[in-house]
Amino acid sequence: MKRLYWRKRIPSCFHFNRFLTSSSYRFEAFDPPPPVPHRRVVVTGLGMVTPLGCGVATTWKRLTNGECGIRAITPDDLKMNGFDRETQLHTFDQLTSKVAAIVPSGTNPGEFNEDLWLNSKDHRSVARFIGYALCAADEALRDANWLPTAQEEKEKTGVSIGAGTGSISDILDASQMICEKRVRRLSPFFIPRILINMAAGHVSMKYGFQGPNHAAVTACATGAHSIGDAARMIQFGDADVMVAGGTEASIDALSIAGFCRSRALTTKCNFAPQEASRPFDCDRDGFVIGEGCGVLLLEELEHARKRGAKMYAEVRGYGMSGDAYHITQPHLDGRGAILAMTRALKQSGLHPNQVDYVNAHATSTPLGDAVEANAIKSIFSNHAESGALALSSTKGAIGHLLGAAGAVEAIFAVLAIHYGIAPLTLNLAHPDPIFNAGFMPLTASKEMPIKTALSNSFGFGGTNACLLFASTS
Repeated sequence: MKRLYWRKRIPSCFHFNRFLTSSSYRFEAFDPPPPVPHRRVVVTGLGMVTPLGCGVATTWKRLTNGECGIRAITPDDLKMNGFDRETQLHTFDQLTSKVAAIVPSGTNPGEFNEDLWLNSKDHRSVARFIGYALCAADEALRDANWLPTAQEEKEKTGVSIGAGTGSISDILDASQMICEKRVRRLSPFFIPRILINMAAGHVSMKYGFQGPNHAAVTACATGAHSIGDAARMIQFGDADVMVAGGTEASIDALSIAGFCRSRALTTKCNFAPQEASRPFDCDRDGFVIGEGCGVLLLEELEHARKRGAKMYAEVRGYGMSGDAYHITQPHLDGRGAILAMTRALKQSGLHPNQVDYVNAHATSTPLGDAVEANAIKSIFSNHAESGALALSSTKGAIGHLLGAAGAVEAIFAVLAIHYGIAPLTLNLAHPDPIFNAGFMPLTASKEMPIKTALSNSFGFGGTNACLLFASTS
């Protein structure tokens, strides 16, 4: 049999360099990649599920009126479905923190309808954090009037929704089945229910969006990173529209116990839950765990203009940094927060004295709030000291929503611009000595012209994100 040979033999390694430079084998330089056009990104839709209620209007009204969504928890809130009552009660008794910011469920206006988003036969693969995302995304899409049917429009619409921990309650129940040797009873939907990217996946599948499908997982900075990443996808031309935000449903035995053991949660106000979250207050002793979801519809500016969409605000800046310091604590000099805010400002082209409102991350922890306050004072200096900068932490009203916090608070920043109202910091009775007469968090919602608003989000592992929004008018 004849052997087949290549017409031109590949030379030995010894002569490889000579081969590459020979006339028979030359590399030709590629043309540079096409330039990336400058694409501006605006917010055209909003959706929320929070402890203050289901829906943007309900949440915003209650927030600015000074109402609180934090309550005492009960053993039934721990979601220990696979455990006997004695174990549930024992676990509840062992928790040092017994308050939480829980989404109100029911069929009344302003309540999360579990039958609609969680309990149907078609939702067996939908865990609570996914259901919150579906609900908030639906509101944001309808608010923006963006429910495309054309294939090209669906291909240019993507989803970027992240979460911090996924469905810990499902993991707890599944582990109990393993311990009791009931593996065959484990749901075939167990894995799809706990995967964090399934929130984005379900939203994408429900509406047929075939653009980028993305899920950030950066602890308490998740929501902000998801929004910032989505904005960049639009800027780089990967999509014209992005459904972006963060979601979380961690009101369960294992999550609360874990945060209790890390001494991150408040323990002083178990009998006065609405006073438990105290950002920037001298009596703060830890955060209140919360749940919910925030979703924004981001859109390329010209795309929004062509279809006549209303525009709440423009995404002007997105700054990121890492503390490179400690698994849970910020560096004492606030270098990570300062870097993130500085980078967002630089990208925006705005000067610090052009920022009107800051929604602080401030979770009500003794160290974290102080470090952030000093970082804000460092960045905004005279602008802050003069009283021209409105500052607040909305976690006094809704607790700390973990992976959803950055998205929900970004919406608060956008609404502050839209309505000209800076929301208050609840439970600020004795401000930290860091503050003075000029530089002081708001203790009452304030009507004022707000052209720009900045939202901070910081997470375990030293991850930091900052979003800067500006008026489009």
